[in-house]
Formats: sequence, structure tokens, C-alpha cells
Amino acid sequence: MPARIPAPVTLTGRHVTLVPLTMDHAEDLFAAGGRDDEVWRWQGGPTPQSRDELVGTMRDLLGKAERGTYVPYAVVHRASGRAIGWTSFMDICPADERLEIGWTWYGRAFWRSAVNTETKLLLMTYAFEELGMGRVQLKTDHLNLRSQEAIARLGAQREGVLRRHRLRHDGTWRDTVYFSLLVDEWPEVKKRLGARL
Repeated sequence: MPARIPAPVTLTGRHVTLVPLTMDHAEDLFAAGGRDDEVWRWQGGPTPQSRDELVGTMRDLLGKAERGTYVPYAVVHRASGRAIGWTSFMDICPADERLEIGWTWYGRAFWRSAVNTETKLLLMTYAFEELGMGRVQLKTDHLNLRSQEAIARLGAQREGVLRRHRLRHDGTWRDTVYFSLLVDEWPEVKKRLGARL
């Protein structure tokens, strides 16, 4: 039986709650990461300099959700109740039991905190244990060493590099580094991530 398509459900952890992304999150999200070039450097588009610019980017993402190609979530910091970033399921292929976690960002105040670890733990638990996926992949720009290190710390295996894979918004070409985690690797990774939290 093939895996199931992810639904816009709420996923709750100790530090964060993932909720379906809506325009209601725009104010919090702009406060968390608007105007911050380092937050948006690797996101594939220009840094939003105003709430309206961020809303335009959100409309693009929510349009992909309406077409069924993405399932985006706002990452809500439980202690403050505020949205501090977003993440998505994408490249969803139930017949092949695979999907990707991507287009993820968090406000800089939450880098190297429990936020990314728990966000990925919640998403991967849902993907492997509820949806029946056999493979979860993640990818990043070959120049984004911070992201590569964070993905490796999750326990994902580096698979390789797709050269001249995507055109960046500044007109340069990006090589893309792919990582993956397979269902038979998941129990050990889940235990390790839980211990880190």
C-alpha cells in the first residue's frame, strides 16, 4: 500500500508547535526574520524588507499548497506563542514513499537552539510513522555550510551534489547538496534526536 499524502495537521512538541501556515502568521514572521539578510540568504529570493514583501512570498508558498505540491507549516515557539519561522513538506510522492522537508527558515534568535531539532523530529515522525514514508530527503545550497552541518547533525546521510542545479535570484548558479534518511535508519535517529532534546 502506498504512503499517504501529508495533511495540514498540527504537530506539537515541548518547544514548538507546527501549525498550518496562514496569512495570520505574517506579523509574527516578519518580526522574527524580516529585513535579516542572513535569514533569507539561502531562501531563493530577496530579503523581505516590509511585511507586504513577506506576504508576497507567503502567497507564493500558499499557492503551492493550494496546488497540492507543498504542505507548509508555521513554526510556533510555545513559550511565546509566536510564529518564528516556517517549514514545508514538498516533492511529495506517495507511490515511491518519499517526500522532502524544505523551504525552512527560523528567526536568527532561534538558531542553534532546540527549535530545528524538534521541528525536524516532529516532521520526520509524522512522515515515517503516520504517512508510511520510506525516505525523507533534505537539500541545501553547497555554499550553505551552516545548513549542511545542521542536516548532518540530524542524522541524515549526505548523498551527493547536483551541479548547476538552480538559478539563484542574484543570477548565479547553485549546486545542491542532497541528504536523506531512510525508514530503517529512523528508529536510531529518533532515539538520538529525542536524547538531544
